[in-house]
Amino acid sequence: MKKFRRSSRLVEMTQYLLERPHVLIPLTVFAEKYNSAKSSISEDLAIIKEVFETEGNGELHTLAGAAGGVKYIPKLSRSSALDIIGSICTQLSQPERVLPGGYLYLSDVLGQPAILHAIGRMFASVFADLKADVVMTVETKGIPIAHAIASYLNLPVVIVRRDHQVTEGSAVSINYVSGSSKRIHTMSLARRALEANAKVLIVDDFMRAGGTIRGMMDLLQEFQATVLGVGVFVESGEIEPAEQLVHEYISLAKISGIDPKNRQIAVQPGNYFTISGSH
Repeated sequence: MKKFRRSSRLVEMTQYLLERPHVLIPLTVFAEKYNSAKSSISEDLAIIKEVFETEGNGELHTLAGAAGGVKYIPKLSRSSALDIIGSICTQLSQPERVLPGGYLYLSDVLGQPAILHAIGRMFASVFADLKADVVMTVETKGIPIAHAIASYLNLPVVIVRRDHQVTEGSAVSINYVSGSSKRIHTMSLARRALEANAKVLIVDDFMRAGGTIRGMMDLLQEFQATVLGVGVFVESGEIEPAEQLVHEYISLAKISGIDPKNRQIAVQPGNYFTISGSH
């Protein structure tokens, strides 16, 4: 068996851990993989742990005992999150994003892998200790966000459909009211997509009054599921509190005003820091 130099072993172990977030890895896996004593592996992990925590890239949890091992928990430092959210707000403030009717163009921002990874890590930092089973979103621009978050939490993604797909078998469908337009819409979820009593994280790209998110919550009741948390990329600040259908959520950015005539957008950080703390 090949004997790794320590520098090479550190690099490989770090990569191995990064690719397996929230997975408990026995020390014997590393000892056998790198033909090294457990004492040497423990020393290596101590170095990796120090670097992760010093740089604000996450935590390394070690569990002692025969059934123990090491687990990597992705996190993001407050300073890094501030920088990322500041950059997002700057991009969202660009005048050319204003569309007819006062809508905001977001697709290009969510099409940037670096931003998506950052969004995923930020929400994963907040939701890390909730022990969810799945990440759920509706089939909109929230899909890439859901996958980014799920990749850091090592969870499957469940997608709620606007229209039932025959290829997904039998499904549960409900009607819900859009909070802003008051129109009635339909959403459905395949029965096989979610186990009963599942613990769910709901995410969406944009929330005005929260009608879509409330619809997903109502749909989850049909599966006896529990909603552990709600994450929103951008929220609208133009909705009166009395019209808000969802009150407990975490947002990264907040649109406090759009002036279509002068093509001006007022954007500020969302409630990420006030709700989730400093991490």
